[in-house]
Amino acid sequence: METKLDNNKRNPFARKLSFPLGEVRITDGAERKLDPYDVVTGITRHARGDWGDLDDHDWQQNDNAYEHGGRLFSRFIAKCGKAFWVITECDRSATTVLLPEEY
Repeated sequence: METKLDNNKRNPFARKLSFPLGEVRITDGAERKLDPYDVVTGITRHARGDWGDLDDHDWQQNDNAYEHGGRLFSRFIAKCGKAFWVITECDRSATTVLLPEEY
């Protein structure tokens, strides 16, 4: 059962994480199929530590990766209903926006 504190961990307005995104990239498929507003919103949420549409286990894994330098993964749903991912490499050299089928 989530406590109020747990809910704040998933609240994008309560979190103020920030980390280097490195070179921000987008795959051809994501660029063709996603609205630029959704892409920018997803990257912004990701950079704040809002990992999007992930279960509690994956959310915690990202929080641990943030603390200890691992790979960061977020999943968002665009206005068109298409899921997309935002991934920051463990060395923070690059962040990529891609569609799941492009992985």
